[in-house]
Amino acid sequence: MKNKEKKIKKESFMKGVLVLMVSQVLIKLLGLVYKLYLTNREGFGDEGNAIYSSGFQIYALLLTLSSIGVPNAISKLVSERVAIGDHKGAHRIFKIAFLTFGVLGLIGTLALFFGANYIANVALQIPEAELTLVALSPSIFFVAIASVVRGYFNGREHISVTARSQTLEQVFKTTLTIIVVELVALIYGLDTTMMAAGANLATTISIFLSFGYLFLYYKSTKKEIVSEIKSTTNYKPERIKNIIKSILYVSIPISLSAIMTSLGKNIDSVTVVRGLKAFMSQQEAKIQYGILSGKVDTLITLPLSFNVAFATALVPAIASAKAKNDMQTAKSKVSSSLLITMLIGLPCTFGMFVFAQPIIELLFPNATAGTILLQISSFTILFSVLTQTINGALQGLGKVMIPAISGAIGLIAKLILNIVLVQNPNFGANGAAIASVVNIVIAFIISYVVLKKNMELDLKVSNFVIKPCVATGIMCICSYFIYNLCMQIHPGRIATIIALVFAVIIYAISVIILKIFNKEEIEQIPFGKKLYKILQSIGIYS
Repeated sequence: MKNKEKKIKKESFMKGVLVLMVSQVLIKLLGLVYKLYLTNREGFGDEGNAIYSSGFQIYALLLTLSSIGVPNAISKLVSERVAIGDHKGAHRIFKIAFLTFGVLGLIGTLALFFGANYIANVALQIPEAELTLVALSPSIFFVAIASVVRGYFNGREHISVTARSQTLEQVFKTTLTIIVVELVALIYGLDTTMMAAGANLATTISIFLSFGYLFLYYKSTKKEIVSEIKSTTNYKPERIKNIIKSILYVSIPISLSAIMTSLGKNIDSVTVVRGLKAFMSQQEAKIQYGILSGKVDTLITLPLSFNVAFATALVPAIASAKAKNDMQTAKSKVSSSLLITMLIGLPCTFGMFVFAQPIIELLFPNATAGTILLQISSFTILFSVLTQTINGALQGLGKVMIPAISGAIGLIAKLILNIVLVQNPNFGANGAAIASVVNIVIAFIISYVVLKKNMELDLKVSNFVIKPCVATGIMCICSYFIYNLCMQIHPGRIATIIALVFAVIIYAISVIILKIFNKEEIEQIPFGKKLYKILQSIGIYS
């Protein structure tokens, strides 16, 4: 009996966040590995990235329609039922959602498969992208149903299941991308189009394998789930039609919010090459888009992996607290999550800005263009991670339309700025980066204002703004000094690595010395009590 209880025991909020955070970091690092491989691979490079990314962004849009908002939507509905003891109702939501999104995923797969020619030739004006779309099309179905399974376990506060499945998916994707592209190169030679299609075929295979893991895990826990269902209280039978309506009522707005992020990339894929062709050749325009979508976007989204855990974990946590009418717990979790988000976003933003050129030279030695694009884009990091966390809180509170509305308003501004700036030779591709900064700042302001109106946050200006800024400033000054010193001794990539390692260490020490976290916040994290005692013993906390 004890073993069974241990198996089905819920994870603490911060433990779930930490597990998912580590998972997302691994995912992004592995993603960076195959991006580095592709960008530096002879026959691929920036042009290959343009073909690969243009196809991938169209796929991502259809994928969002069928699945991206699903995990948070399902986790919200499931956690609300679990909070009041209705495990039977929670499992019924899961089964109906599985069938519903399986159908939607199949429609998405067929639409992408049969529409690949039109999308590549007319919408993107990159004919080479057709094969990448065909190769990706089956994955929409598998991601749709996998997302339902992840949402179900998230709602039961077993977030580590999602973490493991996503990590496995990325391991498969990184490994298979390299294997498949090398096989394609052996068969077809340095054919960039075929190599890009092969890279995206690896994505489809990895998603299928990840779903296989989720299916096997669900089967292995079926006894525990049945046991929970038998212990159900407060079960209220509902018609299938009403449950589907409830699922769609929550999932559509959350999906729309996710679509806004995907559409930002689609705006670039449709407007950047078109706009740049006003004053440069199509070949040069594709290379500029490849730099933006292949290198800059990869680096900018890397810090978001540290933070996406909060957006994922907050939805079921806040929904559960609200179902129990425990708003003090909700307030505490949102406030601590926003503080950690700020501490993640600030150093990543200014670190990326200061070390833009050394980072590109370190990671992309065979394709070093894009420093200014990366510096401009770095300012999206802070507002993106804050918006992620805020939107997770809003969705947990039931304000599911606000993230979609704020994102849509920001996207309108981006579309206008892209059209105006990109075709101007004084801006070019930099105009798309500027538009992205304006987009996310607008979305952040709207979402934050709504959150403040619906929840009293426990955030002091000194801890939330001033001290993180001081810690970031110390980090940037010290690490840049170390970089210049190392460049005099041993110029090159070693200097960048040493400076970045010291930047992390200096920032961590600064956060501790400035005592940004109080005792309660430290003790919330795994092994927090032991950590606090250590900090006490060295005299930082009294």
